[in-house]
Amino acid sequence: MSEISKLVELRKLLLDMEDSMGLQELSPVERDIYYVASDHVGSAGTVKTTTLQDHALLANVSRPTFFRALKSLQGKGYLEHCKDSVRGYYTVKTPAK
Repeated sequence: MSEISKLVELRKLLLDMEDSMGLQELSPVERDIYYVASDHVGSAGTVKTTTLQDHALLANVSRPTFFRALKSLQGKGYLEHCKDSVRGYYTVKTPAK
């Protein structure tokens, strides 16, 4: 099996998993933010905005696009602004399908 064939199989698997989790409705930037947030949730159950922005998956996302996607994720129920912090902290949610 060639390297590209392996990548194709991985991509198909990823798409199937995203579909089963209901993530297909998200834009690519929203998905990347959700992935990073889910991976970097701290012991308090929150993730900081700057942690998200500094991640390699989001390195090429402009600041306005990042914040639009962040707001959209809140509206869709994937992230929630942490009420106990001043600002910049979010709780990752698992929205109902």
